[in-house]
Amino acid sequence: MARVRAHGTRLSAYDFGRTTVYACRMDPRFSYSAYVPDDYDEHGSDSYRLLVAVHGTLRDMTPYREAFIPFAERHRCIVLAPLFPAGIESQTDVSSYKMLTPGSVRYDLVLLSMIDEIKARYRIGGDRFAMFGFSGGGHFAHRFLYLHPERISAVSIGAPGVVTLLDFERDFWVGVRNIEQVMGRPINLEAMRRAAVQMVIGADDTETWEIAIPPGSPAWRPDGDIAGANRHDRMRSLKASFENHGITVRHDIVPGVGHRSSGIFPAVEAFLNDATAGWPAG
Repeated sequence: MARVRAHGTRLSAYDFGRTTVYACRMDPRFSYSAYVPDDYDEHGSDSYRLLVAVHGTLRDMTPYREAFIPFAERHRCIVLAPLFPAGIESQTDVSSYKMLTPGSVRYDLVLLSMIDEIKARYRIGGDRFAMFGFSGGGHFAHRFLYLHPERISAVSIGAPGVVTLLDFERDFWVGVRNIEQVMGRPINLEAMRRAAVQMVIGADDTETWEIAIPPGSPAWRPDGDIAGANRHDRMRSLKASFENHGITVRHDIVPGVGHRSSGIFPAVEAFLNDATAGWPAG
């Protein structure tokens, strides 16, 4: 059984280590949990960094938090694991959080609200944070980078099925030509170039059945397949679109691994170990 710390002065026992699940105050339909390192002292003065781990379509946020506990302890980093439930835009909706396309919810702003809550509870240094997302979370991660690059210090984009290319000749979501009109924020290439970027995928992640957007879907676009037919093709296209604009990308292909987040975690951790050298900082 996991050890539960005693209540602190301001924080409860459920705010240390593996925290309880909190509803987001901005919109209680969404929630989050966190991991807080064992040495966190609410009466201390040193700052911690933040890593956001975004789940895939199965909404299995807990394994994402758990996977980064050793990293969090070594780097004195708080891990935030948001939960974006299915069924928000319609009863069958499982993908609206991935695309960030405006509907009834701005998922990027929901996450920033969660981060504000975490920053109010803990001493987190600076405004920038690291992000990892796998599959549906990989969708979210690279589109969030487009919208808020000034907030990202490092981002690991894991095996998204559908990508938005950094292509100023095509409209969102295929490209980013009209992203300011759609999302209210322009692309900031200089800020994107300051972020460390990883694209990571299992070598055996070759299934294509779950990445097609059929005609008739609200998300279907006639040029929606220009990035390629499978996840590997699409990741290579995404990488090329970044590099065309001077953004350095670390591309990791993990041998013997299919579409499985646990299989790529070692490569993600290796990237974050390099990208976050010098943590923590105030």
